[in-house]
Amino acid sequence: MGLMSYGIFFAVILLTLYITYWAAKQTRTASEFYTAGGSLTGWQNGMAIAGDYLSAASFLGIAGAISLNGFDGFYYSVGWLTAYLVVLFLIAEPLRNLGKYTMADMIGSRFGAKKVRGAAALNTITIVLFYMLAQLVGAGALIKLLFGIDYWISVLIVGVMMMIYVLFGGMTATSWVQIIKAILLMIGTIVISFLVLMKFNFNFVGMFDVMRTATPHGESFLHSGVVYKDPIGLISVLLALVLGTAGLPHILMRFFTVKDAKTARSSVVYAVWIIGIFYVMTIFLGFGAAKFVGADAIIAENSAGNMAAPMLAGVLGGDMLESFVAAVAFATILAVVAGLVLSGASAIAHDIYAQIIKKGKVTEKQQVKAARYAAIGVSVVSILLALGSEKLNVAFLVSLAFCIAASANVPTILFTIYWRKFNTTGAVASMLTGLITALVLVAVSPNVINPVEGAAFFVGEPLFPFVNPAIISIPAGFIAAIIGTYVGAKRMEAEEVAYAEVRFKAEAGYRGLEGQA
Repeated sequence: MGLMSYGIFFAVILLTLYITYWAAKQTRTASEFYTAGGSLTGWQNGMAIAGDYLSAASFLGIAGAISLNGFDGFYYSVGWLTAYLVVLFLIAEPLRNLGKYTMADMIGSRFGAKKVRGAAALNTITIVLFYMLAQLVGAGALIKLLFGIDYWISVLIVGVMMMIYVLFGGMTATSWVQIIKAILLMIGTIVISFLVLMKFNFNFVGMFDVMRTATPHGESFLHSGVVYKDPIGLISVLLALVLGTAGLPHILMRFFTVKDAKTARSSVVYAVWIIGIFYVMTIFLGFGAAKFVGADAIIAENSAGNMAAPMLAGVLGGDMLESFVAAVAFATILAVVAGLVLSGASAIAHDIYAQIIKKGKVTEKQQVKAARYAAIGVSVVSILLALGSEKLNVAFLVSLAFCIAASANVPTILFTIYWRKFNTTGAVASMLTGLITALVLVAVSPNVINPVEGAAFFVGEPLFPFVNPAIISIPAGFIAAIIGTYVGAKRMEAEEVAYAEVRFKAEAGYRGLEGQA
């Protein structure tokens, strides 16, 4: 890359660091650190949600998956976009009305038991680590492509920068970095899509005809079956993608950054439009990379296909566009990991330290200090995990995080809001069963144990046949919630009585239970 290309890359980095410096002066209280003081408007939070949601998995992972696997890669786009309908219609408003800083606050508004908050915090930390791993893998491959430095050094660079964002700027810095990143990402994606369509003479139908013979897969490239040959395995992946968003703690946390439920709902609408337009354009990114970069070149650079989009930008627009796209991708990763670190730190500092250990008797200063220490811990663990995961596709990694979120969190969230008889026993049983089932099945799946050498961590026959266990783990979470509720029914009659007040608060935004959050 030339000097100007380096300049573009570092200009984006300096811009995000300036935002952090500015935000640090606005962040004093726990509310400002965790939720930007609830000061964001609907469009601002919608942009920030899009910036948070359009992660390395979306920009790098999906483009790579489509370029190598065709239609099967596009399932990620379809699933993740559809997922926001679940959030919009079932989750957004009740969550904002019931919660304060974290997902555990929302569940805790109905169940005051420490074990419920502890289980919710455990789920949050696990999901954050899986999701963070995907972002750091993408960042390491990206910096390696641009500057030719070792992968492990790249991961360390990203890790240090994400800690800076969270430690000093909190949610205010994270939100504005996500907003700017969403704008830059849309600009870069639109430019690449335009150049790809220009190569196909702006003939959308003709593009599909060309792609029938443009890849080693031939006609199969445009149909399902290249990767997901078993329909049950495909259904399992789609269940994780569609339901997982409603249980992602770093996405749910964004609804506490606005003043009320109405604004939370409008922010989802803004986000859906932005995300929807972007995911349509992933078709052009994937097809363009398959046609003009080629599968061999993509795999040679990164076996999982994570560098397809930046390489396509280089082929179509030269070093200048490649460096811009790489800078945007890097900003994408930084914005997402900052949100993830903040979510994980909030679970540790607010849920575990402040509410469980200190029983709510903690000052604002102590809570913010604990959150900053927790941010360092989450970052260090994530970096160590990422160092050994270079060859994993980031879209696949995020799909596992979605599976855990859908299995461990979604049943509890929905039953907390909509089931009168649901109780503490059911909540704990659901969260732990969903989490443990998902983790155990992943550990014995083809992602970890594979007969093909180099395809997974261990060589051998997997005990579980599907790459994503959602088809088993999600029902397990719901069944555990139902069984646990009836097992603990006699001991939890008071919680059923309190449901009427919780339901009213979820629908009307009544804050009478604020002290319990």
